[in-house]
Amino acid sequence: MKSYYQYLSLVNVVLISLLGSMTSSRAAEGQPPNIVWIIVDDMSAHFSAYGETRIKTPHVDRLAREGTLFRKAFVTAPVCSACRSALITGMYQTSIGAHHHRSGRGTEKIHLPVGVEPIPARFQRAGYYTAIGGPLAKGDKLAKTDYNFEWNPGIYAANDWSGRQPGQPFFMQVHLHGGKYREGKNWSETVRVALGTATSPAVVQLPPYYPDDQVLREDWAQYLDAVRYTDQQVGQVMDRLESEGLLDQTAVFFTTDHGISHARGKQFLYDEGIHVPLIIRGPGIPSGVIREDLVQQIDLAATSLALAGIAIPETMQGHDLFQSGDLPREAVFSARDRCDETVEHLRSVRTATYKYIRNGYPHRPHLQPNAYKDGKPIVQRLRELQAQQQLNPLQEQILFAQSRPEEELYDLRVDPHEIQNLAEEPAHQATLLEMRKRLDRWMIETNDQGRHPESLARYDSDMQVYLDSKNTQLNAILQQNIAQMKQWAAEGK
Repeated sequence: MKSYYQYLSLVNVVLISLLGSMTSSRAAEGQPPNIVWIIVDDMSAHFSAYGETRIKTPHVDRLAREGTLFRKAFVTAPVCSACRSALITGMYQTSIGAHHHRSGRGTEKIHLPVGVEPIPARFQRAGYYTAIGGPLAKGDKLAKTDYNFEWNPGIYAANDWSGRQPGQPFFMQVHLHGGKYREGKNWSETVRVALGTATSPAVVQLPPYYPDDQVLREDWAQYLDAVRYTDQQVGQVMDRLESEGLLDQTAVFFTTDHGISHARGKQFLYDEGIHVPLIIRGPGIPSGVIREDLVQQIDLAATSLALAGIAIPETMQGHDLFQSGDLPREAVFSARDRCDETVEHLRSVRTATYKYIRNGYPHRPHLQPNAYKDGKPIVQRLRELQAQQQLNPLQEQILFAQSRPEEELYDLRVDPHEIQNLAEEPAHQATLLEMRKRLDRWMIETNDQGRHPESLARYDSDMQVYLDSKNTQLNAILQQNIAQMKQWAAEGK
């Protein structure tokens, strides 16, 4: 008897084959679709289409009903700039030297390898009008790009598709503030005006590795309101496309740049940090379909080019998600390197059933000093509770142990929260060896540039720009953190 996943793969191949025929036919008719990417900051898959029950998200639900929802979509990097550098090129950030968050901003610039370019340039050459905008892009201002490499601003014509020529197809990126909204000073008032009522902290159920604390509950409730607000914004995009008669001619992609910004989410390779929603709706896209195969966010580039009838570069590492005959991925890979001043080296491979994480700096704590994260009330509260000995043994170990295992292995079928490390269990040594080899092969085959330590010159160059942009009080914290990073390095930690 075929297994569930074998059956699902067969169904997907049939659906993909049908879509491939429809897409090819459309391209042959000279009617390329518009492409719209809706990219959200700092948000996991907490939408009702993904099983979230504490809030309702009707507009994202509509996308799912009318399109294809991917349950197992993952980013290749759990932090903004590294993820967006990968997203816009269809390449692993580790392969193109863009793996350190907000790097190359000083005198040490990063240039893309020969033959690699942001896909808006490819859309432009194919006759598309390219734009990048959103609610925060006012006047002529472009929306968030956050690429870690040198790029030509001319790849974007504007921050809105309205400036295109009559009948000209467009590639539009709509960037939404997402989970970052809850950090705003007037967020409570925004929620009251836009949503009417706020989500009650009483309905929040925190993961077991966080303490059941009122500050954390309130933050998570505010985050859920950011999800509701994002859903409204998605509805506004859809309404505009519909009112302008463009919806049926437009492929809409909805995703986020990484998971929720929390102590084990953003910046880390647990599913809280790398699992994201992905829904695609548009001409030729199967409607009401839920796919369980593993996909990566770099697949958006290849899939978008294919839908537009534009050739996918042979070097592109992302896959066309609707390519006829392609077998589902057996595994997905993610990486995290330096974030701001905090030096880190994490790699992971995830299959449908297991997650393997390799810690490059096991003698450093999980919550290393980091001005960005330590400025968040939730992390400050966690540190307070830890100092007051108010954490249970699990929370103390996971969040505040002074060292980490070199390898982590989790059975996601029975441990979705990734809290029971099986790496040293005798019964799981065969799986550990297999996952270890998978990761090693990927690092070699994709030319993972994070295998080599970052030069001190680049680190100092980036830090100088970062320090110059901050206030005096924060500069002092950053200087202290930078000194700690260099001390650990000197000690071989």
